[in-house]
Amino acid sequence: MRQFLIRRFFFAISALIGATLITFFLSRMAGDPRFLYAQEGGYGITQQRWDDLGVELGLDKPIIWQYAVWLGRIVKGDWQESLLDRKDVLGKIKTRLPPTLKVGFLSYVFATIIGVPLGVLSAVKRGTVWDYLARGFALFGQALPVFWVGIMLILIFSVQLRWLPTGTLGEGSFSWKHYVMPTVTLGWIAAATYLRLVRSSMLEILDSEFIKLARAKGVSNNAVIWKHGFRNGLIAPLTFSSLLLTGFITGAVVTETIFSIPGLGRLAFDAINNNDFPIMVGTVLVFTAMYVFFNFVTDVLYAYIDPRIRYA
Repeated sequence: MRQFLIRRFFFAISALIGATLITFFLSRMAGDPRFLYAQEGGYGITQQRWDDLGVELGLDKPIIWQYAVWLGRIVKGDWQESLLDRKDVLGKIKTRLPPTLKVGFLSYVFATIIGVPLGVLSAVKRGTVWDYLARGFALFGQALPVFWVGIMLILIFSVQLRWLPTGTLGEGSFSWKHYVMPTVTLGWIAAATYLRLVRSSMLEILDSEFIKLARAKGVSNNAVIWKHGFRNGLIAPLTFSSLLLTGFITGAVVTETIFSIPGLGRLAFDAINNNDFPIMVGTVLVFTAMYVFFNFVTDVLYAYIDPRIRYA
């Protein structure tokens, strides 16, 4: 087990270093980074500042040395300043990260609570009305676009019924009502996908020979379903689970835009529109670190659920 964890840890570190390499060299392929500070629209600089900026960014050094200097600054916490408001990039990311984490985590919990039990129910009650209802929910859940679900929720629960706020979530606001509609909007499709994955995995496991043997030996139905069936069918849903949580955190741009949530996805979207390269690089690094971390956690859970994976 220790060797397995060590291997996975080094794979994670290698992936993170590879991501920094790709991010840095793509930024250099875009051209001289000093042009970002001198674009039309208010970023003009003098010739002296141009030369000083080249020395500051290490452009007079070999490209490998530039990468080393850039990576050293990242590790030390010096992520440069935003081109728009001259604020520290790391500080802006820290400010925008909590709302995104809250919405992402709540959506993940919502999708898991709804999708997993319905998937198990659909597999156990195969061919019954419960199975058809669950499959219908999965069909509609995957067919309806996220933006349409969000707009309909606002129209019904905010405009017509006036039960929930429209979603404007200012800094320092912790009202649970602000998170209800974004959570449902973001977790709706994921719950449907969860349902289909759990159902297909459970159907395959429940038709296995060892399940038939357990039933023949008189093992209770609950033990067959949850101890033998559900645990052995967790590999596919677990893979989706890790990607789902990271996707909620890194890909909630549409939801954050619809509900005016000042999150990390909205920050990245605005940075792309405004060509604010330091912000773009910072958000990419944060997203990459999240993917690497959650994939590592998933590998550890794999080894716990199925010991055979430790020796793969």
